[in-house]
Parts: sequence; C-alpha cells; structure tokens
Amino acid sequence: MKKQHQFVLSKIVATLGPASADVEMIGQLIEAGARVFRVNFSHGTKEDFARLLQNVRTAASRTDRFIGVLGDLSGPKLRVAKVEGGIEVRTGQTVIFDATATTAKAPGSPDEPVVFGVNRNDFLDDIQPDQRVFIDDGNIRLTCTESTGTRVTCRVENEGRISSGKGINLPDTDLSLPSLTEWDHECIDFAVEAGFDFLALSFVRSADDVRELKTRLRELGARPAQPRQSSSNDRQYFSAFGSEGHSFVPVVAKIEKPQAMDQLEEIVDEADVIMVARGDLGVEMDVAEVPVCQKRIIRTCHHHGKPAIVATQMLQSMIEAPVPTRAEATDVANAIFDGADAVMLSGETAVGAYPVQTVRTMRRINRNANDFRCSEQLTFEQPTHLRDSKYRTAALAHGVKVMASDLEVSLIVMWSELGGGASYMAQNKLPIPIIAFSSDTHALRRMSLLYGVVPRYMETPKSTADFIKAIDELILKNQWAETGEPIVVVSGEPVGKAGLTNRIRVHYIGEI
Repeated sequence: MKKQHQFVLSKIVATLGPASADVEMIGQLIEAGARVFRVNFSHGTKEDFARLLQNVRTAASRTDRFIGVLGDLSGPKLRVAKVEGGIEVRTGQTVIFDATATTAKAPGSPDEPVVFGVNRNDFLDDIQPDQRVFIDDGNIRLTCTESTGTRVTCRVENEGRISSGKGINLPDTDLSLPSLTEWDHECIDFAVEAGFDFLALSFVRSADDVRELKTRLRELGARPAQPRQSSSNDRQYFSAFGSEGHSFVPVVAKIEKPQAMDQLEEIVDEADVIMVARGDLGVEMDVAEVPVCQKRIIRTCHHHGKPAIVATQMLQSMIEAPVPTRAEATDVANAIFDGADAVMLSGETAVGAYPVQTVRTMRRINRNANDFRCSEQLTFEQPTHLRDSKYRTAALAHGVKVMASDLEVSLIVMWSELGGGASYMAQNKLPIPIIAFSSDTHALRRMSLLYGVVPRYMETPKSTADFIKAIDELILKNQWAETGEPIVVVSGEPVGKAGLTNRIRVHYIGEI
C-alpha cells in the first residue's frame, strides 16, 4: 500500500493544564496533531472544567477538524491528609495512619511514631498485617504491622519525605471502596450536561465498576436504556460509536490496578475504550511486569474490537527538555506497532515547558511508525470477536481491508452517520486513512479517537452520485489524492440512513 504522509493514524490525546489552557495554545496543539483533549477532574473546579471544554470547542471551530474531549473521573484516590511542612521518615521508623488525625506534625524525637491522617477513612479497615503501603508513587514503602480498623501501624522500609496530599497505593489490599465517589457523581452529572465526548473511569477493578458508571449514564439519558441488540459479541462496541442520541457518552476504563488484570476480558468486553494507565499500574505491581501487561491489554482490546489508549510518561523528559530520550521515542513507536489506537500525553502538555513541540514530536514518531508498518506490510488480523459474531458491517469492513490491499489504494472514504461503520473499519487497523463523513457533529467528535479515521462534516447528500461528486471535489481540493487514483467508497443506500452501511465500490478520482 502507498504511504500516507498527510494524516496521523494513531491518535494523540493531550492533557490540558496550566501550560495549555487558553484557546490560542489549544489551537496550536490541534495544528500540531492533538485530536482528543483530556480534562483531569482531579484538579480544579467544575467551572474550570467548563472553561477548558469551551476553549477546546472554540479552538476546534476555527479549523475543519472535529476534536473530542475526555473527562477523567478522579475515582477513590487515596491520599495523605495535611502535613505541617513535610516530614522526613527513616528506615525502621513507625508510621501510623489514624482515622481521627487531622494535621501531621514532626515528632519530638526520632523514636516517636509519626501519625498521619488520610483523605478518607473507609479504606483503613481493608489493610491487613504484612501488606505493603506505598506513598508518593512508591518512592516511600511501608509494611503494615498492625491494623485495628481505624488505626494502621506500619514500619518504614526506606527513607523519604512525606508531604500533604501524597498518593497512597495498596498493591496487596483488596479494597472495598466504591468505584465512584460523591465527587465523581457530581462530575458525571456535570460532564453529561456540559457535553463531554468521553468519560474515563479510574481504578477499575472489575466489569461491575464499568457497569455502575454505565447505569448512571443511562439514568442521565447519556446511553440507550437498553444496549442495541445487533449481535451478541459486537453489541457493546457498536452501541458506543454508532448510537443514536447526541448526548451519548462512551466509557473509557482505565487499567491501573492489578485486580483489573485478573478480569481483563470481562472489563474489555464491558467498556467502550480501554486506557493502559501505566502510572499507578507500575506502582502497584513489579515495574518489570508493566510492558507485558501493556501488550496483553492491547491484544485483548484488538480481539474485542475496542480502542486502546496507552498513557503515562510517554515523552516524560519533554516536560523540561525540548527533545525526548531515545527510549521514550522507541516506547511510543512500540505502542503503535503493538496496535495502540491512541497515545496520550499527560504532564508533557498539562504543565510542561514545550507542549506544542511535544505533540509535534509524538506526531513525527507516530507517522514514521505507521510508514514502517506500511512499507513492511505489518498488518493486524480481523478482531476475533467480530469475526465470530458474523455481523454484516464487521464482515464488510474486513472485505474493504482486502480490496484496499489488492488495489493499493491511498484512501478509504465512507459515510458513517453515527460512527458505527467507521468504528468497524477502524478495528481492522488499516495502514491508510479512512475519511468518514457524517452530518452529525456529535458523532464526528466521538470518531476523533478511532484509529485512522479522519472525521469530516457534510450535509446529507441527495444521492450516491452527489456523494461521489462531493468526495472528488474535496479530495482534489485538499490534494489527498490525484486524478485517476483508486479509492474505496463505503456507504449505504440511501446515503445518510443510520445503520445501513451496505455498499462498497471502487472509484477512480475524477471519474464520472
């Protein structure tokens, strides 16, 4: 197949923050290659989040691109309560977490224990003796020696400094905490009303956590009352990206707990999108296991036909430096070779010194990796769950993949009113772009996350002939292909009718 130099196939998700909050900077990030923006609900107020969403919408309106916005729910993040000035702890020292403690102060002598409060007390009862307690992303490690339910006594295993708000991880503890906090529920209501395009669920442990969020979204009218029954295996995914209703919100399940790996198949089947959240995942399990988990998660997503986002520390050094390390560049490329649908930037664009340069760098790595895939003919098999389902659109998408390869086309063009057809096409991981047209702007924003899909708005054509004519004019105007080049066109009859993607044709640009 021919190389495609204009479009980026694996999508770039950029996190918004102080370094990237205004309309002008967001516009530069869009031009650099960002196609989805993440708003972290752990930092800020709902007024702040609404302002960021509006700034993205304003910046996107100045381009011909459709940009998705992902709201990231905080989940039950455990943190140390207020600490006066920060406290140095030493190896062998006793540290106590007490449900009644408020502000921690340095002890009068080195032999005295340090007593810390926590941001919530309902997890203390879950911790058992000999279980590990990590502070500050595992930089400080403790071991529980005694637990009374409201008071947990630990032994310090390595020295370090504990300050206010540092995160607490419990890799050995089976937490009984609900997946959604009171703040999360407030943010869900806000996100649906404001019009966020995706919601990410943090600290997923089981498929039940995903179901809880989906149930709440159904209550708010942001998901169908009953999932669409198109076929047993493809039902969940098709309902996510081909659903009727402008306020439909796909759920992104973040895999960052060891318990989630034990139920990976069930979680992937239940969620609409999966995020490989390597930050907490790398804290709560041996860091040497994280690369294997990443590959396993991406492979499972592909088998189920679900998009996978790889996140955390992808170009971490670019928070302070204008160029990444060679290892980071290789990490991004390897995620794409594995089949990641999107790669995500966190602190690099939220607080980094070079947000635009970081996105440009990721785009270059992305393009080179996909060009290599193309030149070496590295392809992905059709998702097994969709093949087994015998669903019509999935079979049609697989047929398009074969035709595109045999004819060496440089583009696939399709009408996908609600995004369902585009999602099936994206699941085959074609090494060429899919220009997906729709008259539904909400669906176009949801398509922003799909591999290789370039969402474009068009008023519903009166006929297939009008659609072909409009395609020709747009492709030639934008120099996406030359006169006489073959493309594959996928649509329904009549054009614009949702759920009726049923026709494939080979078209030569400029041919009437």
